[in-house]
This record gives sequence, C-alpha cells and structure tokens, in this order.
Amino acid sequence: HVQLVESGGGSVQTGGSLRLSCASSESTFSTYCRAWFRQAPGKQREGVATLDSDGTTTFADSVKGRFTISRDNAKNTLYLQLNSLKPEDTALYYCAADPRQMTPIQALNAVYNYRGQGTQVTVS
Repeated sequence: HVQLVESGGGSVQTGGSLRLSCASSESTFSTYCRAWFRQAPGKQREGVATLDSDGTTTFADSVKGRFTISRDNAKNTLYLQLNSLKPEDTALYYCAADPRQMTPIQALNAVYNYRGQGTQVTVS
C-alpha cells in the first residue's frame, strides 16, 4: 500500500505563494503517474496538475502559468508550487498516484489508486 503525506498548506493573502509537498512511502514513486487535485466545499474535485513517469506535465487551465509541479525522485517527493494565488484557489489539496500510465486528459480526470489526506490552502 502506497502512503502519501502532504504538507505545506496554509493561509495566504491574494497574490501570495505556497509550496506543497507530498512524501511517498513507495520507492518506485518515480514510475507512477502522480497528480495534485483540489476540492473546495460544495464543488467537484478538480485535477490541478499531473506529472507522469517521463516527466511530462499537465495543468488545469485555471492554474496554467501560476502553478508548477516538480519532483525529487531521490526523496520520493512530489511538489506543487502555487504562485499568484487567488481566493478561488482555496481548497483542500491532495496528491495522488497510480501505477497506470495515462494520457494527459486521463491523468487530470482519473480516480487514482492512492491519495493522501490533503493539506488546506486558504487564500483571502
């Protein structure tokens, strides 16, 4: 069973930045399709950014140019850099991982095999 633990959330003002981290217990984490999702109260889950095993990234239109996804394979850790934050970015952010390889569209919309508990981001 793959464990994913997020950290780095918090409360920031509009225009601020945060860096989220997702630490994995899986030694082959780098071979997984990995993603960040978010869910705000009363709203559907939204795929924010994905990173597949060959390094290809995909972003939701709502965050393009503001968020970046990266990884440290040696630490089995996934990151999400959030810049130019807006109030509408407020949500619970969680990371997810799946051993399947997916197309970019699939990766933003799939239900992943593994996910973390999430970290709250609040922008005011």
